[in-house]
This record gives sequence, structure tokens and C-alpha cells, in this order.
Amino acid sequence: MTKPERKSSVSARRPSADDQVNGTMDAVVPTGTPDLVKPKAPKHLSRENSFRRTTESEVFDDGTNTFFWRAHTLTVLFILTCALGYVTLLEETPQDTAYNTKRGIVASILVFLCFGVTQAKDGPFSRPHPAYWRFWLCVSVVYELFLIFILFQTVHDGRQFMKYIDPRLGVPLPERDYGGNCLIYDPGNQTDPYHNVWDKMDGFVPAHFIGWYIKTLMIRDWWMCMIISVMFEFLEYSLEHQLPNFSECWWDHWIMDVVVCNGLGIYCGMKTLEWLSMKTYQWQGLWNIPTYKGKIKRIAFQFTPYSWVKFEWKPASNLRRWLAVCGIIFVFLLAELNTFYLKFVLWMPPEHYLVLLRLVFFVNVGGVAMREIYDFMDDPKFYKKLGQQAWMVAAITVTEFLIVVKYDPHTITLPIPFFVTQCWILGIILILTWTLWRFFIRDITLRYKETRRRQQEGVGERDKTQSNGSASAAGRGKLNVLCYRGKTNRTALSEQLLTPAWQVALQE
Repeated sequence: MTKPERKSSVSARRPSADDQVNGTMDAVVPTGTPDLVKPKAPKHLSRENSFRRTTESEVFDDGTNTFFWRAHTLTVLFILTCALGYVTLLEETPQDTAYNTKRGIVASILVFLCFGVTQAKDGPFSRPHPAYWRFWLCVSVVYELFLIFILFQTVHDGRQFMKYIDPRLGVPLPERDYGGNCLIYDPGNQTDPYHNVWDKMDGFVPAHFIGWYIKTLMIRDWWMCMIISVMFEFLEYSLEHQLPNFSECWWDHWIMDVVVCNGLGIYCGMKTLEWLSMKTYQWQGLWNIPTYKGKIKRIAFQFTPYSWVKFEWKPASNLRRWLAVCGIIFVFLLAELNTFYLKFVLWMPPEHYLVLLRLVFFVNVGGVAMREIYDFMDDPKFYKKLGQQAWMVAAITVTEFLIVVKYDPHTITLPIPFFVTQCWILGIILILTWTLWRFFIRDITLRYKETRRRQQEGVGERDKTQSNGSASAAGRGKLNVLCYRGKTNRTALSEQLLTPAWQVALQE
């Protein structure tokens, strides 16, 4: 029987109980210790351990499989069957048609969620639990089906249908104007000269900070985050003639949004990414940790990533990655605009809980989608198709935009001011020009220069070879002459030695 492979390591110390949790234990195992073997990686992570990329952190896992990680398909099926049996056999059905309709729809959604949580395919994330991410995948399917239903209704019926969710909806609401008096210091107001600044300090200020902190954790790139942040402010400038709440003061755009809220959120997000990339990912079963302090730390680390992959988008490396990054930025900006346009066309106030639930939804599905997009773009040989969550997010974003187009085509087709159009045309021309230069003209020029250099090197090599050949021929000619002379002298000497003595005397 073959013994299990032991981990050959560098340290000879046994880790303490406090070190036996993720993030604190060094990736070392004592050499020659028979009871400590190389942890067996989970089946769904075998590819990462066998073919780990240079940007991916190394993971050590003892492979403990507790009740928390086992499949519970039969348990969920039994509980679901008991609940349906109770409703059918023991509960009297009310005579309210509207109530029964709502209840039936909710029950259908719950049954679908139970099926998806137990049977759907796992995504790239496994913390805090794979079932958590399967749940949000099923929620994205339900949300997409809801959007498709709204898309196929008339404008009036779609807006009135929202009353079934909340009776307060279905009523047109005026948009708040964030423009007006843009003086930072208002000398006319003796009571509070900075009242314009305090008026802008609403709930959206911390929402912007938290939102961009989470977006940074999703995108994992400072340049892309800053480009999206700045471009969205340009979009607000360009579309303020369509939505009144896009009309903001200049300092609200560039100081409060870009610098303070978005910039601080991006900075904190990058610091968190730096910590996650330097963190040691050492996992051990909870019951294998002897102390309560170690158990508490292990529970806390359960809500951190199982492993970490540093995103290196490299948009200028080739045309495929450049188009992929441009597409990601475009979808991000479109999803941001959908937040404002959807509540405008469906008559939902900004503080409504449905608006908040949509943001929470994108927070949970956005990270998975970005990881699947990066894997599909970075390793197309292994990931041959786009991930399921990324596919759903793209479909949801497009469907939301189609709802906006159908429900209020007049607003989105309002003519854009001429100077705004000129600015966007100039920007598009610059992007197209850079794309043509970087991936076509520059590459053709570099290939031409490389071809000329190789041709010149080939000509030089041929000239050198010919010169070496001439020198070799001359050397061989001189050698032949010397050899011929030597051969003649040797022949004469031989003939002299072979001539009889009486002939030599006679000749003399």
C-alpha cells in the first residue's frame, strides 16, 4: 500500500492553535512528520490547484467535509413536500382571488429557489457557502423573468402592475432637481452660508462610497474604476436634459462624487484588495482547531474568499482584450443608467425598497459575473463558454434598457445639445483612432520593421559567409601549392635514393 505523499516544507515547528485559521497560519508543514500529510483539494478546485495561474494565490486545505458542506437534497425535498402537503391537506384555501394569486406566485418562486440551491451548478465562489451563490443565480433568473413579463405589458398595465407589489406605486412622482443655486458659500444666507453643501448631504453620499468600494472589489483595477467613475459624470452632464436629477452643481459632480465619495471608496477598495492578495489562504476544519479563539477566527474568516485571483486586464495587449474591457465598461455604465431610468419610467421613488433591493442584487451577482468574465477572457482554452451568472447579468441589463425604451421613448429620444454631441463624437473618434493605431497600424509597422531587420541580418550573414568562403578558398590554394612543392621535393629525393651508385659516378 502506497503511503500518502507528505508535504516537504521549510519549517520544523508545529503551528499553534491560534495560527490554525485562515490568514494567520504559514503555508508550512514539518518535514518528516508522519501524521501531517498534504491536504487534499476539493474536487471542484482540482483545476486551480493543478494549473494555478501566476496571478492566483496558493491554497492549503485539509479537506474536512462536515455537515455544513454536505449535499442535503433529500432533506430539502422532504421539507418542501411536508410544507406543500400541509398547505394542501390541513389549510383552508381563502376565497380571495388576488391573495391566492400572489401566494401562488410566491410559492412557485420558492420551489424554484429550493431546486436551484440544491441542484444548480456551482460558480467560481465557495465562501461563505456555494449554496449562497446558487441562490443568487436563481434570484437572477426570477428577476429576468419578471423583467420579461413587464416588457410584454402595455405601459399603463406595467405601471399599474407595480401596485400588486406595493400599493403606493403606480403614481407619477416628480424628480428632485439637484441643480439650482451652486454657491458653496452663500453670503446671502446669514444663518447657514453653507446650506447648499448640507442640502446635498443625503443618503446617497454613503451609498456612493459603499457602492464604489464594492465595485472596486468586483473590478479589481484602479484604472477601470476611475474611468467608469469619470465617464458616468460625463453621462450625467450629457443626459441632464432628459432626467432632472442629473442636473447637479459642478462641485457636486467632481468634488463630492468623483473625488470624495467615489475616490475614497476606490482607495479603500484597493487597500482591501492589497490585503486580500497578500493574505495566506490556509483552511482547516472547525473541529480540528482546539481553542475557542481559533474557532471564532475561523468562523469570521469563513466570510472571506477561499482563494484570491489578481485581475490583470491588460487591455492594450491585444484587440480581443481591448474590446472585452470596452464592453465591460459599457455594460457597467448602462447598468448605472438603468438605475435612474427604471425608477423614472416605472414611477418608483428613489428611496423605495425595490430600488435598494435591486442594488443589493447587483452587489451579490456582480462579483461572480466579473470573475466569470475574467476567466473567460484570460483563459479561453479552459473556459470555453461565458459563465452562467455573467450571461444572466448581461441579459438583465439589456432587458432593463429595453423596458426603458418601450415605456418612455420620448424621454430617451430628446435631442442631445449640439456641443454635447460634438464632445461625444470627438471622444469616439479618438478611441477609434487609437484602436486603429495600436492594433493595426502600429502592429503592421512593427512587423515591417522586424521583417526589414531580419532581411538585413540575412544579407549580412550571406556576405559574411561569402567572405569566409573566399578566404577559405585562398587558404586552401596556398596549402595545395605548398603540398605540391613538398610532394615534388619528396619525389626527387626518392629518385635520388633509388639510383644505383655506378650511375651516379658515371653522371659525375
